[in-house]
Amino acid sequence: MSSAAETLHGPVLTWFTEHARDLPWRAPERTPWGVLVSEVMLQQTPVVRVEPAWRAWMARWPAPADLAGAPTGDVLRAWDRLGYPRRALRLQACAQAVVERHGGRVPDTEEQLLALPGIGSYTAAAVVAFAFGGRSVVLDTNVRRVLARAVDGEALPSPSPTVAERARAAALVPADHATAARWAAASMELGALVCTARSPRCPECPLLAVCAWREAGCPTDVHAGRRRTQAWEGTDRQVRGRVMALLREALEPVPAHAVDAVWPDAVQLARCLEGLAADGLLVREPGPGPDDLVHFRLPR
Repeated sequence: MSSAAETLHGPVLTWFTEHARDLPWRAPERTPWGVLVSEVMLQQTPVVRVEPAWRAWMARWPAPADLAGAPTGDVLRAWDRLGYPRRALRLQACAQAVVERHGGRVPDTEEQLLALPGIGSYTAAAVVAFAFGGRSVVLDTNVRRVLARAVDGEALPSPSPTVAERARAAALVPADHATAARWAAASMELGALVCTARSPRCPECPLLAVCAWREAGCPTDVHAGRRRTQAWEGTDRQVRGRVMALLREALEPVPAHAVDAVWPDAVQLARCLEGLAADGLLVREPGPGPDDLVHFRLPR
C-alpha cells in the first residue's frame, strides 16, 4: 500500500467511527437483499427520502421472493415519490432473477451481481462491500469528489468517471476485505456529510491537513463548462411525475379527461404517456362506457 493511501485511510476511518450515520441498511442485522434495495433506492434520491420508504418496503417484501411475486401496480405504488419509477420495475426484475438463478439468495460476487437486471458496476461493488464485507472499488459521486479534492487538487471530478480515475480509486482500496469495505463506506460518508459539492465543511474534515485542493488554494471547478444542470420545471420528467402520482393515488382506472387535466401542453403530455407505456409504467385500455373511450392505470 502506498504512503498516500495510508495518509488518507487512518483519518477517514477514525472520523467514520465517530460520525457514521445510524442507517438501517448498515445495522448488524441487515440482509444482502436489504442492502441491494437501499442502493437502488439511493440512486439520485437523498437518504432522508429513502429511509422511510426503505423501511416500509422491507416490511412488506423482506426477501427477493416476496417482491418477485408482487403485483406490479403494488410495487409502483410503494415506490411512491422516490422518483425514476423504472427503478422499481428493475428492482422487481432483479428479485425475480435472484429467485430463478440463485434460489432467492443475493449473490456475493460482482460478476454474478452484474448479470442481474438493473445492476450496474457501482451497485454490484457496493453490495459486495456493504452486504458481504468484501473488497471492491465503490466509486459513487461522493467518493469521486473526496478523491478529486484530496488527491488531485480539483474542486470536482469530471462529469463522467474516467479509466484513470477508476484506476486511482482502485489503488487506494485497502488490501484486506474488512478494511476495504469500511473504507468504501467511510469515504462515501465523508463526501455526503462534509466534503459536499456546494458548501464543503473543510474545517471539520479529517483530511484538512493533507487535502491537495486546500493546499492549492481551493481552485474553481475546471470542468464547469462541461456540466449540465438538470432542470425540472416544464420538463418531461415533471409531466411523467404528475401522471404517475395521479395513477398511484387512483383506486380505479383514470379516464383520459382526468389525465389530460394534469398538464396543459397536449403534445408534450401525449409524448410522456407514450413513454410511460413503453417503459411498462402504465397501461392504456378502453373505458367501461361509450362516453369513456380511453382509461389509464398502473400495470397489474
